[in-house]
Amino acid sequence: MSSFDSIGLWLKGSDAASASQYNVDMVRLEHVLDSWRAVRQDTIHAVEDFPAGELDFRPAADVMTFGEIARHILDATDGLTGMLLAGDDNFATPDFRERLRKHMRSPGEGPAGLAAALRESLDERSAQLAAQTPEFYAQLVTRFDGQKVTRLEMLQTVKEHELTHRAQMFGYLRMKGIVPVTTRRRLAKQTAK
Repeated sequence: MSSFDSIGLWLKGSDAASASQYNVDMVRLEHVLDSWRAVRQDTIHAVEDFPAGELDFRPAADVMTFGEIARHILDATDGLTGMLLAGDDNFATPDFRERLRKHMRSPGEGPAGLAAALRESLDERSAQLAAQTPEFYAQLVTRFDGQKVTRLEMLQTVKEHELTHRAQMFGYLRMKGIVPVTTRRRLAKQTAK
């Protein structure tokens, strides 16, 4: 039996207090939030680096524009984290999108407004999320795909969602001949050695 199997068996037979202790011992909230902050900072850099007049760029007709991806990241993270903080425990209901919209914000105009909204969202939500108890994060919710996960695992899903779309944005940057911030940092480190 792998360690993952034994953890799974332990969690199935555990109560909320035990699951809470698992979250504290095995997965640290601070790590998840720090990782999300890093991802979001790079998303903001991508918005600021992209040519201001070309947010409607899309490499093919059936994909989102660069600006639509950035707005989707803002809307999805605001909506999902807002629902988590509001105590929602079922993200798989027919009115999911309607409930999601209650927690979204309106960005200002253009790339500067979008970058500002992404920053504001990060600052606000990460502070609110950091203030929650281990018991809050141990509670089970139903994810939009029907899977039962802890609130902390749901927060990790939100971060992974942004990471996926940030990669799309980086691809669009490359198509415009712009080197993404993550590569610029890596190259700067190599040069400094």
